[in-house]
Amino acid sequence: MTKPKSPKLKPIPSKQEVLDFIRSQPGHVGKRELARAFNLKGADKIMLKAVLKELEGEGNVQRGAKRRFARPGALPEVSVVEITGSDADGELLARLVAWDQDGRPPRIYMAPWRKGELTVGIGDKVLAKLRRVQGDSYEAKPIRVVGEARARVLGVFEANPDGSGRIRPTSRKERSDYLVPKGETGGAEPGELVLGDLLPGRLYGLRQVAVKERLGRMGAPKSVSLVAIHANDIPFEFPADALTQAKKSGPATMEHRVDLRDVPLVTIDGEDARDFDDAVWAEPDPDPNNEGGWHCLVAIADVSWYVRPGDALDKEAFKRGNSVYFPDRVVPMLPEELSNGWCSLRPNEDRGCLAVRFWLDKDGNKRRHKFVRAMMRSAARLTYTQVQKAKDGQTDELTGPLLEPVITPLYGAWKALQAARDRRGVLELDIPERKVDIDPDGKVLGIKVRERFDSHKLIEDFMIQANVCAAEELERVHKPCMYRIHDQPSLEKLDGLREFLRSLDLSLPKGQALRPAQLNQILAGVKDGPNEVLVNEVMLRSQAQAVYSPENIGHFGLALARYAHFTSPIRRYADLLVHRALVSGLGLGEGGLPPDCLPEFPGWGEHISITERRAAAAEREAVDRYVTAFLADRVGATFAAKVSGVTRFGLFVTLADTGADGIIPIGTLPEDFYVHDEIHHCLVGKRTRKTFQLGQLLQVVLHEANPLTGSMVFQLEGSGPRVRAVSRKPAPNRRGRR
Repeated sequence: MTKPKSPKLKPIPSKQEVLDFIRSQPGHVGKRELARAFNLKGADKIMLKAVLKELEGEGNVQRGAKRRFARPGALPEVSVVEITGSDADGELLARLVAWDQDGRPPRIYMAPWRKGELTVGIGDKVLAKLRRVQGDSYEAKPIRVVGEARARVLGVFEANPDGSGRIRPTSRKERSDYLVPKGETGGAEPGELVLGDLLPGRLYGLRQVAVKERLGRMGAPKSVSLVAIHANDIPFEFPADALTQAKKSGPATMEHRVDLRDVPLVTIDGEDARDFDDAVWAEPDPDPNNEGGWHCLVAIADVSWYVRPGDALDKEAFKRGNSVYFPDRVVPMLPEELSNGWCSLRPNEDRGCLAVRFWLDKDGNKRRHKFVRAMMRSAARLTYTQVQKAKDGQTDELTGPLLEPVITPLYGAWKALQAARDRRGVLELDIPERKVDIDPDGKVLGIKVRERFDSHKLIEDFMIQANVCAAEELERVHKPCMYRIHDQPSLEKLDGLREFLRSLDLSLPKGQALRPAQLNQILAGVKDGPNEVLVNEVMLRSQAQAVYSPENIGHFGLALARYAHFTSPIRRYADLLVHRALVSGLGLGEGGLPPDCLPEFPGWGEHISITERRAAAAEREAVDRYVTAFLADRVGATFAAKVSGVTRFGLFVTLADTGADGIIPIGTLPEDFYVHDEIHHCLVGKRTRKTFQLGQLLQVVLHEANPLTGSMVFQLEGSGPRVRAVSRKPAPNRRGRR
């Protein structure tokens, strides 16, 4: 008789096995889940308890509520988060309200919600269930709102027969209308753009609003930029004391100034430029010890002479942080009397300036520099197109006499600067910029990609060199500097970039300090190939955001150890701070930094970084609305497009001819379940394995265009409505849902 086999016992898991299992889970893990995973029973659970206690004592896991464990630094399973904004793909982002740990808080995405579920928006504080989806990224599913944002509502008013009304919000992030009770319409007429204040309570589940300001009819000239201005809380009306101060301004005096009026400095800007705050000049260096070298001069409008610390103009300029540029108007940082008057380097008019001379050797290496406060007189206001045509042999009445004495030496010096730039290894991402042409009535005439000439690069490299000189000079004279810093990509983004490049048989070295030159080698390898656009897009998304700070970490993208903004004080407050520091440090007269202001610099840097992002968002929204209005009568037309973003809820596409952006909802893709592969930036059909990837070329049909919100919805050519899709953010080994 054969002896029956005894059941094979599963060994007690080691500490490392338990630790690996806890780390692999998206949330906290209890002893019950661990016992089930390792098939532990009876006395074995006591051994498991001892293993967990040892891991906790070593700091390898942390204990959460109800004796549940997770990797160190993991967020609690339920917590209060504040919705802070949205990412480039339109997904709402949040931060933990009670974050008290060192280092950066993890990124939190708000989970998509369905009709009938809780509606939340930017500024709301929400009790949410948190789930780790990948690395240090979390998904938050709203449970209830614990604190609503008290922001004003901007939208178009619609009247109801009973005297009440509705406001259709202009923001594409707002998912429902607002109700306007009787007596709170403020006399608004149907179709008017209005601002309203939120009222307490809800009616039929909708928030209520009282109309406080009427802004004119939607669709009227300049209403598009007006929407962007109000939606982003951009100050656009100057207080009376600032206007009075600006009107009293006059010509700068010659005190503490060098006379540069005989130097034929020229301004070079776009045809649509509204202010001219930088001028350039160059000549071969006459020094026999610098054969083949160059003597260059960059002169910048002396805004610090007119805007003094703490005065009415200064307070308003700081509040704005920067000028904001729309296709039909500018919201300037300074009143017109300065921005287009005394601080604009108009041709043949005396203007005060802060100038830097720098000397280059024949290879573009800077030998020395010198800052002066000066008086200049611009010899000409030139455009990029004019200068490029003159360099290519097509001069006109203005550029003809300037070709040999001014334009040719500028290009000679730039060639040297370009050689130094190439050796330094600046990150060279090719991202086109849209230009909207409109007539005086606000009608869009066309959208095109803004041309880029060598003349653009010439001015860019001259300004970069001047900015470097400013940062170096402030370090030399021991004055505070508002640096323009750009950190290298985070480890998480680098890992994602490496994984993506590996899928294209491209490699990015690991274990050594990353340099822009390494990224340039990859970009050069895919240039003019099928993956050029895709690799450029993914590499751009991996980059950190440049900000202002008194703490210098260098500028990764420009491959510079120190860098500050000096060349645009008319439109950037950061540059004005640098000018004041130079005036103080070099003893150049009035208008320097206030005493004991160093402790204020970190707060100033954070503020002007925020206003910069605010301006960029407003400019982008305005262009989106203009483009949508331009294409609104072409619903049903087919366009060539490329995939510019891949999210768990669909594809963002950019049209080839206009640069217009829109979304293809995941629910309209061909019949299948689609899973979002975050590493490879694609959606993959589970059944058909059909893939839609970042940078892919598609033929799309315009399905919907909403000029009010600036949003467009597309469908794939030949596709009909579908009913099934996976739209949740994936994690490793995470199964998709319908």
